[in-house]
Amino acid sequence: MPTPTPQRSWLAALGIYCKAPVITMLFLGFSAGLPFLLVFSTLSAWLRSDGVEVAAIGFFAWIGMLYSIKFFWAPVVDRLALPLLTRAFGQRRGWMLLAQGMIAAGLIGLAGVDPIGNLGWVAAFALLVAFGSATQDIAIDAYRIESADDDVQAAMASTYIIGYRGGLVEAGAGALYVASAVSWNAAYLTMAALVGIGVLTVLIRPEPKRASLTVQLIHDPKVRAFIRASRGKP
Repeated sequence: MPTPTPQRSWLAALGIYCKAPVITMLFLGFSAGLPFLLVFSTLSAWLRSDGVEVAAIGFFAWIGMLYSIKFFWAPVVDRLALPLLTRAFGQRRGWMLLAQGMIAAGLIGLAGVDPIGNLGWVAAFALLVAFGSATQDIAIDAYRIESADDDVQAAMASTYIIGYRGGLVEAGAGALYVASAVSWNAAYLTMAALVGIGVLTVLIRPEPKRASLTVQLIHDPKVRAFIRASRGKP
């Protein structure tokens, strides 16, 4: 007969949310949720307030396709070692930092342009934000899976969702508040500064050991020689 799973007390069950990997996902979830509305409803509100035509605003909805097709470059994020970042921070953290850099650069770019007469630049910067955001999602998912055992994964997923919702609120209501109080440019600069929360989280937390082992195996000369031999290549 299978061994029954031991029951844990409520205190022990809640204590799992105090573990470092679980708390980490709260901040990474915030980092993942922050950019989403900034290229959708919040950006649409900015464009409408500046008098951009509805047909042109509708075109920006296509940017969301990047989130739907991110599986195309997910293998690249999983396997490709970045020349400097992977060596300094590891495979998962290196990709997260690159993605966060793209998000911040795109938001700063959006903050620096006037949508009237510059819709091409607005679209380009919004694409950069969306691509960086989708790439960050891939890297965070891999980091979450590899950074803790299975018994912690449910709690990590929960705190990730809470953080993600917090990022959505900040990018929605928070950005609209700053825009009404100051300007849209200031709102997007503020959101770019908040990307730093994710950056600091990545810098503070260590690289998952399993990710480090994977990268080492991929680049190990003996492993590469075995793969070539199994494919019948010299």
